[in-house]
Amino acid sequence: MNSILLIIHLLVTLSLIVVVLLQRSEGGGLGIGSSGGMGSFMGGRGTANLLTRTTAILGAMFFALSLALALLNQGTHQPRSLLDSPAPTAPAPALPSLPSVPTN
Repeated sequence: MNSILLIIHLLVTLSLIVVVLLQRSEGGGLGIGSSGGMGSFMGGRGTANLLTRTTAILGAMFFALSLALALLNQGTHQPRSLLDSPAPTAPAPALPSLPSVPTN
């Protein structure tokens, strides 16, 4: 269930990004969807209404899916602190052996 909701959430997120980038900004900077070629498809006002409505729907879906995923994963993880776990102990490095000195 979580993976299905996560995949839907990812698709809604990507769609929301695309729809927001297609909208005409106030300064006309990144208005990708409102070029001269797109004018024959829909009027400027119709495109704005469609994109605004789509943004609102996708935003509501994003919000609802975020809440659903948060509520579903609420009790699955136990809170842990780094201070509660013991420190990892590394083995002591081996001392190099000294060469033996011949006795007379």
